[in-house]
Parts: sequence; C-alpha cells; structure tokens
Amino acid sequence: MLLNGGEQKMQDYKQYDGIGLAELIRKKEVKQEEVRDMAIQEIEQKNGKLNAVIHKIYDLQEDGLIQNKGIFAGVPVLTKDISQELKGHPISSGSKALADFIADHDSEFVRQIKEAGVVIIGQTNVPEFALMGITEPAFYGPSRNPWNTDYTPGGSSGGAAAAVASGMVPIAGANDGGGSIRIPAAFCGLFGLKPTRGRTPIGPNRGRVWQGASVDHILSRSVRDSAAMLDQYRYDRASAFIAPPFNGSYLSVSETPISKSLKIAFTTKSPIASSVDDECKEAVEKTVKLLENMGHIVLEEEAPVDGKKLASNYMMLYFAEVSATLRALEDVIGRKVSFKDVEPATWILGLLGKAVSAEEFLTSLTFWDKAAIQMESFHDDYDLYITPTTAYPPSKIGELDQTQFEKMLIRTIGGLGLGGILKKSGFVDQLAYKSLERTPFTQLANLTGQPAMTLPMHITKDGLPCGVQVMARRGREDLLLQLAAELEKADSWINIKENPTY
Repeated sequence: MLLNGGEQKMQDYKQYDGIGLAELIRKKEVKQEEVRDMAIQEIEQKNGKLNAVIHKIYDLQEDGLIQNKGIFAGVPVLTKDISQELKGHPISSGSKALADFIADHDSEFVRQIKEAGVVIIGQTNVPEFALMGITEPAFYGPSRNPWNTDYTPGGSSGGAAAAVASGMVPIAGANDGGGSIRIPAAFCGLFGLKPTRGRTPIGPNRGRVWQGASVDHILSRSVRDSAAMLDQYRYDRASAFIAPPFNGSYLSVSETPISKSLKIAFTTKSPIASSVDDECKEAVEKTVKLLENMGHIVLEEEAPVDGKKLASNYMMLYFAEVSATLRALEDVIGRKVSFKDVEPATWILGLLGKAVSAEEFLTSLTFWDKAAIQMESFHDDYDLYITPTTAYPPSKIGELDQTQFEKMLIRTIGGLGLGGILKKSGFVDQLAYKSLERTPFTQLANLTGQPAMTLPMHITKDGLPCGVQVMARRGREDLLLQLAAELEKADSWINIKENPTY
C-alpha cells in the first residue's frame, strides 16, 4: 500500500529530480521501496528499446542497499560499467574480455555516493573501455537515444544518459576523460558537469585515470542534483591530484543569483578547423543573446591554445592508455591478450600505444601544463568560455562504423602487429581528425583540468537535443553552477518531458 497521497506521487515519479524524490521519502509521503519499484518498472518498460542498463541489481537487501540517511536517501541510481566498481558485481568496461570479472571492492566514488543515501539498482552500458563518443559496444550492443532511437545517446556515458533522459532514474554515475559526461548530456538534453581535476574521488586502488584527464561525477536532469552530489565528495587519500578548495556548499551557491556582470568569451569555430553544424552554432548564438539580455558582457574570442596540437596530444594519451589497459588486462585474464579478445579499433589503438616513446609521452604531458597555464591567463580576462558542446548533433546508430576498407586495414595491421609502421604513415593525424571531427570542443578541459559543463539549450529541426559548453577557471564549479541554475529558468532550456519516451 502506498502512503497517503503516495499513489499519485508515484504516478508522477519522473517529474521529480533526485532531491525531490528524497524529500518525498523524508516526509514519509512515499516509501523508498516504492520509489525503487517505480524505477525498476521504468527500466523494465524501456530498456528493451534503449539498451541503457546492462546489469540489474533488483534485490532490495543485497549489499545493504537500503539507505536511510543522506541528502539522496532512498533515491535510485545507476552506476557506469567502468571505474565505478560495486563489490560482488560485474564490471566489464564494455568488453567481452571482462564479462566474467567480479569486483572485490567498492570504488571510492561508489562508496561516497552510497553514503549520500543513493540506492544502486544497476549498471549502464559503455563503449569498450569507454573509448568512444558513441555507445555501441560489440559485446552488449548499442544504447539508443530516448529522443529518437535511431540515434546514439553519445558516449562514453551513453547508457547513463539514455537512462536519465528516459526517466528510468533521476541520476546516473558517469565519468569524463574527453567529454564522456558532456557529450551524452548534450545529445540527450541533460545537464552534465565535468568537475575540476582532483575534485571527485578516484580510489582506492588508483590515484589517477588517464593521467588525471578523467574524473567521475553524475548525469542529471536538474542543476541542483549535480550541485548537491558535488557537495558529498570528500578528500580521497588515493588521489594524485587535489582541486582548489571550495569552502561552501555547491547546492547553496547554485541557489544564489550571480551578483555581478560576467565577462564571457565565446566561439563557434572548431579548434581543429573542422566544420561545425549550423544547429550547434545556433545553440551557442541563442545562449549568447540570452546572456547579453541578462546583463553579461559576451565577446567572440577563441581560447589561446593550439587546437590541432591539443588533439594530437589527446590521441597520444589514447594510445598509451589503451596499450596500458591491454597490458593490465593480461593480469586479469591470466594470459596474453590477443586480437580476438577486444574490438579491432581497441587493438589498433593499443598497437599505436606500444609505438609511442617515453620521450613523446612526456612531451605530450608537458603540453597539457602549457595549455593549462594559457587558459589560466585567458581566465584573467574572461570569467567563462563558451563553445558548442559538440560540432554535430547525434549521429545515427552505426553511422560511424569503419568502412569495409578500414576494417580490412585494421585486420591486416592488427594481425601483423604493425603499430610502428602505422604510426609513421601519417595515419595518426588522420585518426585524430576523424575521431574528434564531431566532438572537438570537450578535450581541452580534460587536459587542462578545468571544470566544464554542458547546458541543454537547443532542439534541432530533427527534434534532437544540442548542448552548449561552458568552461571556467580551475576550481570555479561554483560559478558554473550559479550560471546554470539561472539559465535553467529560461524558456530555451530543454524540457525533458518533450522526450517521446519520457
């Protein structure tokens, strides 16, 4: 039996964000078990079409999942199938090679969000090893965009985005090493914040992911849920990085209007000189006009960082990290990894990583620091920096698959292990361009360590969401959240209820 008035409130389950659901539970207007059951009902009704959830955790008693305290007490959430280990459950990173791997501990991120009161009811789909801006792993199959299931929800947190945007849960765990929170948030009409490097927990068995480029946080429908979760994170002694301190409450600051006129830079030009779709430009231009009407000073100005070199250095990170991942995989499976164990693209990236010298990799990291210093100076003049989140709206499922020639080339090179020759052929620059052509804007914040968010500010003529990215100086999540909370009230902020599957 539902509590008094609870039946109607549970019919309106999807209308509440995480804080809203927690308030209903705290006021005893509904039971947390009833909220959880509604989330499960949503998953069972929609996951067949969306393929967002690849591992379900429906046992109410399992692993002490009933929570009675914390700002999100009783709120159902999903975690991501990479780097967010839950003790006793699979964590495959989207790869068939790890399909049977069971975590023997909670990640520090999972431990801390549990302490905030969430109830974890499953894990979401990711591309293999979270390497793509789309979520189409060969092992689990593609996740689909709730706005139009012919299209991708983005990646690598694509399953998380599809789950939140479809109303399965109000919050889902995500992480971002090159745009993996912001890209799917932009494609699914959600709010997505990548915090400052070192702001969120990363341990207990690792001190950095992707040399600090990757951080964990959540995807949400509301700004306040993101702000409130950011308040829950505490010092992680395992972390190799510590973010600038913030002595306050992100939730409180998100509820406080900005008290001064901001000076904001913006651009719609791709940093790698690739094309940008008119819809993505329009999203920025609409937001610029809105900010000007709010009294802010907005000027067209590009970031002072060599975008093409940044892309090259980002791919250098890709190669080295994939190679290291495959080496670590051997310790898990107890044998050498072969071409057949992973997807062809993963194998090629690993071969390229073996061809990267220590000198090249260290030089690449030095560029990260140079870019970070350049952006710190840039933010002496500008409070915020605005770009499109992506250069194109969502692609169709399968649209970005390799061509038959590329597949043949990968099989040949992969079978012969010719990574060094491939690296010298000019293939790397071509790969960098093709990989980042649709998503060239998000990597800057990962390499510099800055916070960046995507705002759901535009719907394309095809009825698909299109995001606007805003970056701030390192440590200034508070300013981003303040601005986001004000823009959340604007008419152009996407109403997630317009989503056909919501």
